[in-house]
Amino acid sequence: MGEGHGDWPDEVDRVLDGDLAVMLADVTPANGVVLTPLTNFALRDRAAGTVTVLSSLGAWRKLRRLRREPRVALVFHTRRHGYATGSEYVLVQGRASFRATPDRAWLEAIEPNWTRFMGPRDTGLPWGWWLDAYQWQRIGVHIAVHRVVSWPDLECRGTPRVHGAPLPEVPPDGQPAPAKGTSSRVDPARVAERVNRLPDTLLGWADTDGFPFVVPVSGAQPDGGEVGLTVPPGLVPPGARRAGLTAHWFSERVLGQEQRGHTGWLTANTQDVRYAPHTATGYRLPPSRTLYRLVVGGMTRRGLRAPAARVSPDQGDIMRR
Repeated sequence: MGEGHGDWPDEVDRVLDGDLAVMLADVTPANGVVLTPLTNFALRDRAAGTVTVLSSLGAWRKLRRLRREPRVALVFHTRRHGYATGSEYVLVQGRASFRATPDRAWLEAIEPNWTRFMGPRDTGLPWGWWLDAYQWQRIGVHIAVHRVVSWPDLECRGTPRVHGAPLPEVPPDGQPAPAKGTSSRVDPARVAERVNRLPDTLLGWADTDGFPFVVPVSGAQPDGGEVGLTVPPGLVPPGARRAGLTAHWFSERVLGQEQRGHTGWLTANTQDVRYAPHTATGYRLPPSRTLYRLVVGGMTRRGLRAPAARVSPDQGDIMRR
């Protein structure tokens, strides 16, 4: 499977078609990784080797990172509230591209996908007006697939299957320590408590070839000023590097959500994996359709009011910053 060409097996396609929430991993300027949960809309083309996700133009920080570094990963890591029934953990790595101008005709054409995962779009007053930007100021982020890695279960046990480019033969080199040091800047005990309370936790870093690599975390314990993590054996490269850690929960149609995200410093050896959190973000949204409408409509409007910046001429459109 070359980039943007090829195929993946039926069992992987069923996961791509059915999961409700996926995790987008993208690379920061400092070669760390940010993990962001997204709603999946089952938009993929097996013949072309592409997977597409939707993004609000109000999420300008994410889009700006993708413009700078298009190597990304999508993680299909949970079957909660979706349609897929298989047990596979699927990591899709590829290069993201997008035009930062909404295509209303295309958005209308994928209405069946939207309705299947999110329910019918809101129209009329008041919600159609309030959610107009949220529903229609959206773009497709198209990922030309470089490789697909799948494990037989959601805990990444067993031998992975690789479809497309082979995995790097050597692990990534360790990274230089941050200027502010590697020690935790966020309370490790609080981080561990939140990771253990939420059902789905992922850890991601930049692999040797620059693509994010993401694995599940099944437990966390405060340990000597850091967080000790329980991760699949043999998957975390030895050494020290920047990494992202995100724990999340969502309800049916993602109306209720909780996310706790961190960037920080990852250290691994043959005995243990430790994480020193440097930043913390998070929110909790109880499962209420009315509250969900209020929040996402307001956040999208606020994001779109941020100053706009011209994208380089060869990209030919406007991106919200």
